[in-house]
Amino acid sequence: MWHNWAGDESCRPTAIERPGSVPEVVAALERAAAAGERLRVAGSGHSFTDVACSDGRLMTLDRMDRVLDVDRASGRVRVEGGTTLRALSGALAVHGLALENLGDIDAQTIAGAISTATHGTGARLPNISAQVEAIELVLADGTTLTCSAADELLDTYLAARVGVGSLGVVSAVTLRCVPAFTLHGVDRTAPLEETLDALDELGAANDHFEFYAFPHTSTALTRTNNRVDGPPRPRARVRAWVDDVLVTNHAFHAFCVAGRAAPRLIPAINRVVTRFAGSTEVIDRSDRIFATTRSVRFTEMEYALPREHTATALRRILATIDERGFRIPFPIEVRLVAPDDAFLSPVHGRDSGYIAVHMFKGMEWRPYFRAVEQIMDEYGGRPHWGKRHFQTAATLSPRYPHWDRFQAVRSRLDPAGRFVNMYTDRVLGAIGAPIPS
Repeated sequence: MWHNWAGDESCRPTAIERPGSVPEVVAALERAAAAGERLRVAGSGHSFTDVACSDGRLMTLDRMDRVLDVDRASGRVRVEGGTTLRALSGALAVHGLALENLGDIDAQTIAGAISTATHGTGARLPNISAQVEAIELVLADGTTLTCSAADELLDTYLAARVGVGSLGVVSAVTLRCVPAFTLHGVDRTAPLEETLDALDELGAANDHFEFYAFPHTSTALTRTNNRVDGPPRPRARVRAWVDDVLVTNHAFHAFCVAGRAAPRLIPAINRVVTRFAGSTEVIDRSDRIFATTRSVRFTEMEYALPREHTATALRRILATIDERGFRIPFPIEVRLVAPDDAFLSPVHGRDSGYIAVHMFKGMEWRPYFRAVEQIMDEYGGRPHWGKRHFQTAATLSPRYPHWDRFQAVRSRLDPAGRFVNMYTDRVLGAIGAPIPS
């Protein structure tokens, strides 16, 4: 049995393959072919959908987690696909390097993060997959392929940067890294309406800006991270544990449990949470600022939409929560991301705002998520590939200008459909199928 981090998606594959090298990946693919079985590759399980589930074989790359080559002068770093973002950041720091941007969770593998278009925040910074210089794939027939923007396989490279696990096994990637840097992180509360009115200005004025809007309140919890000169000044261990574990996880978990038991109390609980949120300041190594400990289990849906509609869309979501009588214990997260050119990147070709909605484990999420998705649809929203949504290939294809180019690469690299599952059938369509009209 395999299950995701949230514990609400699981599958019982015929076998779990754990290769430690490219030859072992090839051997696993040969076994799948001999048995006539499909195969999916799972990262660390931080997707909230059935994207990694398999009724055939399941492959994990946790034994392929090595940093293969570091060029400090150019910042190019080659790393195996099973390396987690947390381990990668630690290894880069030893060499005086860092990833340009990260999300707020770093437990994902690099292969999983880029395949689902995982992102951080920063109005001038694109998804993590845009930091990829080259991708090495093991294809369904056991051959290997390396693609980059510098060779004749440009379409393959633009497809594989966000491949949703449907093109091949991502055995290694070459990343464009930057010199290590220090961030000054400030978390504080602010009036929600003022934050929404100034969203563009706040995004432009800070290297990284995001905020959390708690339903049933008028308060935003803002987070700004900006580069500063000088060495990191990490918090004392006790202070860090109090802030990141005791308050952010244990106390918040207790509030969520209370809200799940008595949903009528959630609006009051949310007001208490925001009233006592306070403010914090931290100066530390970039990856330690970006990523935070997350032990409270939840499920999530996230959409990228044209940035100019972000504030309006959030206001509509909050109004819908009140109108429909939803009781939502989790905050809504809003981030800003720059465009990139990967075919299936949710921010392809447009400055975007991401809006993420969550629901605590064990609470009904479908009516809330469906209501939010209806709003996202009106703005041409594109879902995060690793998070819940109700879209199909027919509804998604018009939202991606190069959908047909991605499908052409997919048909060429995996003509027999070795890497398909119910998720890819639903959201990408069958191999070789006509583009939905």
